[in-house]
Amino acid sequence: MQTVIIGSGNVAYHLAKAFVQNGISITQIFGRNEKELQKISSELNISYSTENLEDADLYIICVSDNSIENVSKIISKKDCLVAHTSGSLPKEVLTGEYRRSSFYPLQTFSKTKDLDYTKIPFFIETENEKDQKILTDLTSKISENVMESTHEKRKYIHLTAVFACNFVNHLFARAKEISDAQEIPFDYFLPLINETVQKISEIEPKSAQTGPAVRNDQRVLELHEQLLKDESLEIYKTMNQSIKTMYQLP
Repeated sequence: MQTVIIGSGNVAYHLAKAFVQNGISITQIFGRNEKELQKISSELNISYSTENLEDADLYIICVSDNSIENVSKIISKKDCLVAHTSGSLPKEVLTGEYRRSSFYPLQTFSKTKDLDYTKIPFFIETENEKDQKILTDLTSKISENVMESTHEKRKYIHLTAVFACNFVNHLFARAKEISDAQEIPFDYFLPLINETVQKISEIEPKSAQTGPAVRNDQRVLELHEQLLKDESLEIYKTMNQSIKTMYQLP
């Protein structure tokens, strides 16, 4: 099956890499950023273009959510399958006379970070059972976790991912601001962070909660608030109130 990946960002790169590593041929990688396309082409030995979109049986669109609809319009072939990789948009955002689908990998992607693609869950939605089987069979060569999902379910999957990944990473960034301001190496906190993440693979997150808020230690909470200001103070208060609410504390 001839496959073209459209995009040159993190998702496009890792998806192309996963395909190549598992013996799945990529006909072309297509996009606007020639510099990034050249890098991907050179590393993975895939043909690329910024102008001429190759004929294919499957097009996978790996661009930002607000660009998917416009990008989908450049695919003129009618008898093909087109998938986007958004976690929040319906497959109907794809505008063309082709078969539409979504192909959502549940992972955070950075080009400089290697990943074990076999552990990444993929959520697939298509217009018919035949296309569901095509994408499932293809993705099963990459990942051990391939699931069918409706758009309604996928919206909640994506929302959960924002809480579990994006928000948590922002807290790491805020924590580093505090440690940097006090000239405390952030590396010292990595064992704590690693243990926190590892723990929830064995214990329910709610049961694993520690800290002054769940202990209702008002003295420590007030001390910390005196050390903070502006946005970090508001985040601290909001998070502690959320913890207290979850554990029904005064």
